[in-house]
Amino acid sequence: MMTMINNLPTKEGFFGDFGGQYLPEDLKQEFSKIAEEFLKIKDDKDFNNELDELLKTFAGRPSPVYYARNLSKKYDCEIYLKREDLNHTGAHKINHSLGEALLAKKLGKTKLIAETGAGQHGVAIATSAALLGLECDIYMGEVDIEKERPNVSRMKILGANIIPVTEGSKTLKEAVDASFAAYIREHKTAMYAIGSVVGPHPFPMIVEHFQTVIGREARAQMLDLANTLPDYVVACVGGGSNAIGIFNGFLNDEKVNLIGVEPLGKSEKLGENAASITYGKPACLHGFKGLFLQDENGNIADAYSVASGLDYPGVGPKHCYLNSIGRAKYETINDEEAVSAFFELSKTEGIIPALESSHAIAYGIKLAKSATSGTKILINLSGRGDKDIDFVLNKF
Repeated sequence: MMTMINNLPTKEGFFGDFGGQYLPEDLKQEFSKIAEEFLKIKDDKDFNNELDELLKTFAGRPSPVYYARNLSKKYDCEIYLKREDLNHTGAHKINHSLGEALLAKKLGKTKLIAETGAGQHGVAIATSAALLGLECDIYMGEVDIEKERPNVSRMKILGANIIPVTEGSKTLKEAVDASFAAYIREHKTAMYAIGSVVGPHPFPMIVEHFQTVIGREARAQMLDLANTLPDYVVACVGGGSNAIGIFNGFLNDEKVNLIGVEPLGKSEKLGENAASITYGKPACLHGFKGLFLQDENGNIADAYSVASGLDYPGVGPKHCYLNSIGRAKYETINDEEAVSAFFELSKTEGIIPALESSHAIAYGIKLAKSATSGTKILINLSGRGDKDIDFVLNKF
């Protein structure tokens, strides 16, 4: 019999051997205040009423589960899509962004500091900051600024200050480095609104809490649509927020297989992928212990994926834990497979997915090809592909 899995980490922020808070002492005190306040308000009726109202009337929740009839017929399986792409701002990121912005207001902060890769988190944070009257600084690698121009324009229109990051590979890892450094300087007046279930405690816990709405909805929707739970739940994994969000709805349903899909990138060579669980080793980065891609000298290696939102050399501590106990399985999809799935979903179902989500679509299709007739596969469609259209057409 499977042991029940708790959504909350230990008091020190650990999921098994992963997580924690590797920080200077003054920041530990600040983060402890955030953790304390969050634990108070996460069950506060007034806070949750305000957040629920915004999720409903502003973000557009609940997002539907859609039965992909054409794909299902093609592969003789039942394929369902959790349509997070239909949220306001086009992805699951609005779920935790609204929560983080409300939390910042409760803490008396006047600014949000954030990082972004594909720009979806950046747009969601800029949107939430505009709504709640907060200043907003967003750090983004130069490579991603060029690649994700539509989202950069949206952030500027929303009033965010975009700060280009020119160090290293000029992508998500360096954006996290720069935003974290800025937060250290400004932590008395600003809040770090992290974009995934990574970073030092309590940030993985906070983001997970706000993203769990995906799984709660999806579980009820599958029971309503199919009168049963899915056989498989599939989600892309970079840092891991959309995957944890949907996994949590099924975490203690032993018969539901949880599949996280990591980006294999161009090849299996270290430095040309971002599959942190598949190829990573334990290390500490950005204030937490997790699995990270490393070179032969133990230094954190560059991560690469065609999807900017998956370009991170590590993964959230809870994913590391779920992998270590065997509750979730982590597979890989390469760039070519992801782009192929991008076009297949677009042409078969009339839905253009984000390149990040295309990794989950690709694995879901691969799974359907080998599954028995009638197998039920629920795929988290974490975001829409508007931001990727020009890049895909120009490069592929």
